[in-house]
Amino acid sequence: MINRNALAVISASLLAFGGLGIQTTFGQGTSIKPLVTDLYTADPSAHVFNGKIYIYPSHDIEADVPQDDEGGHFQMRDYHVYSMDKIGGKVTDHGVALDVKDVPWAGKQMWAPDAAFKNGTYYLYFPVKDKEGVFRMGVATSKSPTGPFKAEPQPIKESYSIDPAVFTDTDGKSYMYLGGIWGGQLQRWHTGTYNKSLMTDLGKGHENEPALSAKVAAMSNDMLSFAEPLKDVQILDENGKPILASDTKRRFFEGAWMHKFNGKYYFSYSTGDTHLLCYAEGDSPYGPFKYKGVIMNPVEGWTTHHSIVEVEGKWYIFYHDAALSGKTHLRNVKVRELLRDASGNITTINP
Repeated sequence: MINRNALAVISASLLAFGGLGIQTTFGQGTSIKPLVTDLYTADPSAHVFNGKIYIYPSHDIEADVPQDDEGGHFQMRDYHVYSMDKIGGKVTDHGVALDVKDVPWAGKQMWAPDAAFKNGTYYLYFPVKDKEGVFRMGVATSKSPTGPFKAEPQPIKESYSIDPAVFTDTDGKSYMYLGGIWGGQLQRWHTGTYNKSLMTDLGKGHENEPALSAKVAAMSNDMLSFAEPLKDVQILDENGKPILASDTKRRFFEGAWMHKFNGKYYFSYSTGDTHLLCYAEGDSPYGPFKYKGVIMNPVEGWTTHHSIVEVEGKWYIFYHDAALSGKTHLRNVKVRELLRDASGNITTINP
């Protein structure tokens, strides 16, 4: 684990967000309080529904499982939903929205979720290992953004891996982005069928091949299934070539998110073992996406995972670190403003 405690506050001009205790210095040094302190929460997916901010995080627990590259120490069992009337406002915990015991096909490890709204229904999407230990995507529904959510009896057909992110475009069409290597099992599907022997990326000898890609598919009208086969989300370098597996500071690892700004599609993600949040830009929700830069440098803790949402004309990034516990599997969610230059390029954050 990398120690991130040596960053300094370097500007005398501070912008304070009262209830959050946020201090920013033009995107550099910060001191930001967690949104939730009575539970450990991570992987926050934030959305604005009916003018209110809702956060759908994972719920970290201590299960006394040794840390490993498969993520065995992340043993989450349920989801809570949180809400805020405004950035800096009171954070309300709406309790357990879905528990693993209420998902008929699930085995264990309810990892990072996401949510969407369409057709008068709220949808909670979640990755969980089935009873054979294979990650699948589940979906649960509610008439309230806070739940409780009722899970469908089976996982989404043809789904696999982790970290669902559902983006609804301005034309009303919705897409799911998914995938995570190592413990997220994306590499095990590289040939089209599940191969348990593939443990990290693709194994030795593949470093100079294109990196594994996140996946995307349009959602069906009822939001309960894919409307098409999953496709690769291709990230290209400055020369228009696919990012290589050896390019660990730019290649996709996990934690995809999509947002749209000034007609451009911003695909953002975590680089995993190099602990960066990066982004790439495209002209279509399918890509290809050209790599643009780093959104956030490493936080305290091994993992980094985020969401980006517009609130009252400003953009914010929700993320997590391990500052409260000092343990990479016991994390806490935070929020801060996301800044851009005149061309729409995101200003790199030093957490």
